[in-house]
Amino acid sequence: MLIGYARTSTLEQVAGFDAQLRDLVQLGCEKVFREQVSSKGTRPQLEAALEFVRQGDTLVVTKLDRLARSVVHLGTIIETLEAKGVALRILNLGVDTATPTGKLMLNVLGGVAQFEREMMLERQREGIAKAKAEGAYKGRKPTARAKTAEIKALASEGLSMAAIAAKLGIGKGSVHRALNPKP
Repeated sequence: MLIGYARTSTLEQVAGFDAQLRDLVQLGCEKVFREQVSSKGTRPQLEAALEFVRQGDTLVVTKLDRLARSVVHLGTIIETLEAKGVALRILNLGVDTATPTGKLMLNVLGGVAQFEREMMLERQREGIAKAKAEGAYKGRKPTARAKTAEIKALASEGLSMAAIAAKLGIGKGSVHRALNPKP
C-alpha cells in the first residue's frame, strides 16, 4: 500500500501543498497524511503516518525536505520504517529504499542536503555580519509593535486577542505581548 505524507511550513504555501497532494494522489497513494507546520515543531501527522504504515507498505513524499529536517532526523525515520518493513520513496529524487541502491542514494543525498543547508546559513550569517558592520542591517521591522495603539484600541472595544490578530494580520502572541508588556 502506498501511503503519502505532505507538509508545508505555513498556510500561505497553498500552491505547494496542493501540488504535493495532487502528485501523491496521482501516484496512487491510498491514504495521505497532511499538515501545515514547521519542520522544527511537533508534526503529529508525520507521527501518525509512521504509526499507520505496515510491513510491505511504502511511505511516499514528494521531496526530502518535506519529510526530514536533518540527516540525523532522516536516519531516525528510516530506522523506524525499516523496523516495520516499510520502504520510503522520494518522488523528485527518484529514490526508493526498497532497493539497496535506493538506500545508498538516500544517505548520500541526505548528507548533501544538510551540507547545502548549513552552507546557506553560514552565508546568511556572514552577510548579516557584513551589513551590520556597514550599518546597513536593521533587521525586520517590528510590525506588531508599530500596531500597539491599534491593538489597545481594538481590545478596549472588547475584541478578543484572536479577533484582533485576524483583523490586523498579526499573530495572537504579538497581540498578547502588546497588551501585556514585560516590565
